[in-house]
Amino acid sequence: MRSNLGRSTVRRREGSALVVSLFIVLVLSGITVSIFLVNMAHKREVSTAVNESRLLYLADAGVTEALSQMAASVEKDLPVPTEVGTKTNPMSLKEGNYYVAIADQGDGTYLVTSTGVAGIASKSVAAVVEKSEGVFDHAVFSGNSSGDPTYTMEFGGTGGSADVITGNIYSGGDVEITGDATVSGDIYASGTITGGAGKEGKTYPTPDIAGMNYETNHDVDVKNVFDTIGVLTSDDLGGTAMQVHEPSPAHIFRRNPDDRQEEIDGTVKDDYFLEDPFMSVEDADLTHGHTISLSGTEGYPGPSGTNKVYFIDGNLWIHNKQVLTHNLKNDDPDGVKVTFVVKGNVYFCDNVETANPTSDGLAFIAIKDDAVADSGNIYLGDPRYGTLESLHAYLYAENDFIDNNLSASGSATVELVGNMTAGNHVAIERDYVDPDDGSVTHSKLTVTFDDRLSTGALQLPGLPDPGKGIVGFHAVLWRELGAQ
Repeated sequence: MRSNLGRSTVRRREGSALVVSLFIVLVLSGITVSIFLVNMAHKREVSTAVNESRLLYLADAGVTEALSQMAASVEKDLPVPTEVGTKTNPMSLKEGNYYVAIADQGDGTYLVTSTGVAGIASKSVAAVVEKSEGVFDHAVFSGNSSGDPTYTMEFGGTGGSADVITGNIYSGGDVEITGDATVSGDIYASGTITGGAGKEGKTYPTPDIAGMNYETNHDVDVKNVFDTIGVLTSDDLGGTAMQVHEPSPAHIFRRNPDDRQEEIDGTVKDDYFLEDPFMSVEDADLTHGHTISLSGTEGYPGPSGTNKVYFIDGNLWIHNKQVLTHNLKNDDPDGVKVTFVVKGNVYFCDNVETANPTSDGLAFIAIKDDAVADSGNIYLGDPRYGTLESLHAYLYAENDFIDNNLSASGSATVELVGNMTAGNHVAIERDYVDPDDGSVTHSKLTVTFDDRLSTGALQLPGLPDPGKGIVGFHAVLWRELGAQ
């Protein structure tokens, strides 16, 4: 008789294998389901993140568009808009819409609330916005880059000698207005304001001069031209000096004239004088002054000297013993649009004007030379005679504005139409105390802000950041408001 023990053992083994197989199948099925569920959850998370990003992108795009429209309204002298699109009629953008509300907060800032919409979901951001200010957006500007805690921008004088500033001013230190001096514009200071009402605790950045790389980014390298083709020549403008022939745009300078040796001996670098030896001095008078032609002379026209950046590695003087006013002109339709960049100092001893002040424009920029301590400054006034009375130009000194005998009788009043911006200080001392009787003579400073750069009505080459002369707005605070 055959035993069933072996068969039972086999069946038990087969049954156990089946159970194990079923268990493995269940486990694998569970893993598969888990992976599927994890993938689904991940996809939902990714989808949610994408939707969130899309909504924020739409809201941010609304703020950007609002800033653009606000800037455009100011440039056109129109009121700032109160909205860009509406909830019922939003602005369309790829894969969604947005609408923006703009509220004037009454303190020079605006609250811009932008909502992005995609399907039924929405998200909002809020930005506090204020007007951007560029290097040529103030009548008088002192950045106080040295961080001097004692620096004060001062205006004073009494009666007819009182300073008159028309336009906004900014000091990276304090502001002090005394006597009968007036400022017709907004007053900003990082420190305190005395003698006027304004906004304290305000800071502005100074331009990125290094980033402009003027040693490379220019049209005319004046020093190189003189080193290459300069010839010693005597001229009716005074003395013997290095000059270049008229076809060169650099013909409007003379280097180191020996009739001004005292001035030359007082500086470290070569000295270039803005004067045109190809224009007759005999025609110069106190009304029209000496003409400096950017288009050459009749019958021998040089290349147009307008719309150019002149780079001078040295000092620039506007100073002549025979004429008191230098008038730049250009016969081409473009008129005069020139930027002088000086790696050294600029000395304004005489008057500077243009033939057509409503369409012409001049910018003088003094930048530092790391090898020369006295550099990056603009000096106002004649060191001996005080003959400076008027300037029509935009002025930027990377370092300081410094008084050079402004209180002399010839400079009893100085008028600037344009602006004066210092990376560090406007440090002109215009009170002269007579040592004999103690009387005080104040040289009146009149600055009338020329807003053509600020509004974009005038374009000059090679101007430094920020601003580039165009009015705009920027956000000083930005936060997400969440789902709506």
